[in-house]
Amino acid sequence: MSEETPASSADAPVPPKKRGVPEGLWLKCPGCGSSVYKKEVEQRLNVCPKCDHHFYVSAKDRIAQVLDEGTFEPMDEALRPVDPLEFSDRRKYADRLVGEQKRTGLTDAAMTGVGMIRARRVAFAVTDSAFIMGSMGSVVGERLARLIERATDDGLPLIIISASGGGARMHEGILSLMQMAKVSAALARYDESGGLYISVLTNPTMGGVAASFASLGDLVFAEPKALIGFAGPRTIKATIGIELPEGFQTSEFLLEHGYVDRIVTRKNLKSEIARAIDYCGK
Repeated sequence: MSEETPASSADAPVPPKKRGVPEGLWLKCPGCGSSVYKKEVEQRLNVCPKCDHHFYVSAKDRIAQVLDEGTFEPMDEALRPVDPLEFSDRRKYADRLVGEQKRTGLTDAAMTGVGMIRARRVAFAVTDSAFIMGSMGSVVGERLARLIERATDDGLPLIIISASGGGARMHEGILSLMQMAKVSAALARYDESGGLYISVLTNPTMGGVAASFASLGDLVFAEPKALIGFAGPRTIKATIGIELPEGFQTSEFLLEHGYVDRIVTRKNLKSEIARAIDYCGK
């Protein structure tokens, strides 16, 4: 009996390639766990079409969403962070700054300037959690203080959208902590001049930012389900030794307890700000 010669791999039929879904078309929503079409999310200003979860939005996108197109005039872009303490943890702070600037396209965690909201001229700032968690270093504090002084001098309504999860920036030590007092003092002078300050809290607004300028608005708006507070829940629980209410650092809980004036969805934010400016006669 003769033995059959096995077919060579070259002769074996090649299975057809499966046509897969291109990467990057779908996102998993952290709010409801659903897979959602990325383009639809972007069309809804980065909001989930199924559960209204508000995704992260960059500072540049915030400007495009809230201000009238082509009206933003940036201020103090030449201010750049330095490393006065020659700080180093897992890497040198100077190297970290260069890396963050390349990765995000920002020079620091805050963008400031003037622009129009439904044809109303305003002083406008937004922080970005992508840049060292939106922490407040010397440049962030200086940019905000200069913007507030501009709003005071020109009699402009002031809008600051906070997305800072890092509080004061530890890499700059006491120089960072001083920014809380400096910005708060500028806001006090602005208030004395009769200005209108609208603070918008987004996810996350924590630490020294929440403990200073973010909480000092004449009106405080917040996006739905945003994380807002000073320290994290584990730290608070360990400090005071009691069980904390569920969701006590969310927009909804804070609205219930008077810390937030109104929860505003992203698609309505521009109109709500314009309406508030008109109502207050500014």
